Amino acid sequence: MTEPAMAMAAAASLGLAAALPGVDGNALIGAFAGATLFVVSSKELPIWRRLAYLGVSIALGYLAAPEVMRWLPLQASGVAAFLGAALGVTVTLGLLERGRTFDLDAWLRSRGGPHA
Repeated sequence: MTEPAMAMAAAASLGLAAALPGVDGNALIGAFAGATLFVVSSKELPIWRRLAYLGVSIALGYLAAPEVMRWLPLQASGVAAFLGAALGVTVTLGLLERGRTFDLDAWLRSRGGPHA
């Protein structure tokens, strides 16, 4: 399946899910838009990884929308979900990358912690 066909299938699925009772359609569409922005800007990643990040980012954005609205003066759940989706995975991946290169021993020594 080519990328445009996958995008159309995802948009159709999103439309169906937004019509379900109890689903905040604005937040779902905002999360999809934020996730799409993240995926489109990650051209160096293989397609399977971008699709996985798309799903994770949509879920994260949708679930983070109420918390983002609590912290920021936003009235629209779609905008909050967009921010949660676009930034959530980006920040998490940055922290994971930083964790790979983090030297706990050197950090503890710089803080006056236990010396070896």
